[in-house]
Amino acid sequence: MAETANPFAGDGPEAHFRKGLAAGEFNIQQCNACKKYVFYPRALCNHCGSPNLTWKRASGNGTVYSTSTERYRPEAGGDKNIAVVELAEGPRLLTRITDIAPAEVSIGMKVKAHIGEDGGIKMILFRKA
Repeated sequence: MAETANPFAGDGPEAHFRKGLAAGEFNIQQCNACKKYVFYPRALCNHCGSPNLTWKRASGNGTVYSTSTERYRPEAGGDKNIAVVELAEGPRLLTRITDIAPAEVSIGMKVKAHIGEDGGIKMILFRKA
């Protein structure tokens, strides 16, 4: 059996994802076997187990699946929203909805991804669409 080159040799899926964020890109993986999208980045499809994954640009469109408010004192930045967003491609991710009061975030709300930063770490955040 012929051995195929590992596309992530020396650069695992998480590192590949983070490099995309640093370049201003929100990429997710799609399985070439079952055609389902995969998030969080991984080496094997969590739907069928295939190692044959391809990176695709995410649409950035999503819907709030669940929401909660994390309480902080005003001097610590005030309350923050924590949400699970279901991407248009199917996967769900834990994130925050920005530029809106936490109490205004609701299940079913349409949102759009943007790349933000927290403590110098780039991450996927969302705004009301």
